[in-house]
Amino acid sequence: MKKNILTALMAIIAVVLCFTACKPEYTTYTGPNYILFSDSLYEMAVVDDESYYDVPVVATRACDYDRNVAVEILDAGSNAIEGKHYSIQSNTVTIKAGELRGNVRVKGYHTNIGVADSLGFKLQLIVSDDEQWGLYGNTANVVLRKACKFDINAFTGPCVVSSTFIMNYMNVDKILTRSEICPGEENTIIIKDYFFKGYDAKIKFEADDVYNPLIRMDDQRFAATAEAFGTKYGDGFINMYQPTAYTSYYSGCEKFIFQYMTLYVPGMDESANTIGTFVNAVEWISEDEAEKLKREGF
Repeated sequence: MKKNILTALMAIIAVVLCFTACKPEYTTYTGPNYILFSDSLYEMAVVDDESYYDVPVVATRACDYDRNVAVEILDAGSNAIEGKHYSIQSNTVTIKAGELRGNVRVKGYHTNIGVADSLGFKLQLIVSDDEQWGLYGNTANVVLRKACKFDINAFTGPCVVSSTFIMNYMNVDKILTRSEICPGEENTIIIKDYFFKGYDAKIKFEADDVYNPLIRMDDQRFAATAEAFGTKYGDGFINMYQPTAYTSYYSGCEKFIFQYMTLYVPGMDESANTIGTFVNAVEWISEDEAEKLKREGF
């Protein structure tokens, strides 16, 4: 994706102002009047069927009258279906008098977009040749991505833990356990008996950015070495933390977390205390599904 054009325009204006800062009069932009999208690619997180998302259209010069610019959807480069996956509020963008920006307003249809769908469409501004900046063109691609509003309650109740640690060190395929909201800590849960009985995991959801649904786990106790490995090492316990070198995240739509976990033994020399880094997946299920797993021996 090319650099954000709007940012580039602001940088050009800043340079002009810098060179003219010592003069008593101000120099304004007097170049061509271009109209274009502020960038060539936009990612749109569709969280419901009602919210609108703005695709900015910018001009290099302000005018003393409203400017109406037509916008169309190009079949070439589009696989999302208008009216099913999305709709645009208007086929005209208005840049008001004295302003440098207008918006194409897009509504996505959450219900009709699958979590794994790869959907998008291409927009084109209908402007005269002398209003097109040849360096950037007059089109933009919009990618639709299904997202779900964060609900802490979706991550409470029965859940199934799978892990490369379980595969390597435990004589089971997965663990059936439960989670609950951590009292007094926002967007935080406690997974009971995460891998071993009596050792819980506290996990926090970073829910502010739908494009980066991350989780965080601070350094905490994992198990006793005697229970995990049959003997005492170091101070007798294993600790776990979430390494920053890998991305651990959650899915609000699919109700799971995907987590990297590093285990080490406090009290041992640092050159030999690390057990390894493992991958965990925790999926929340219904009470009926949990009862079925219990009947199957979990």
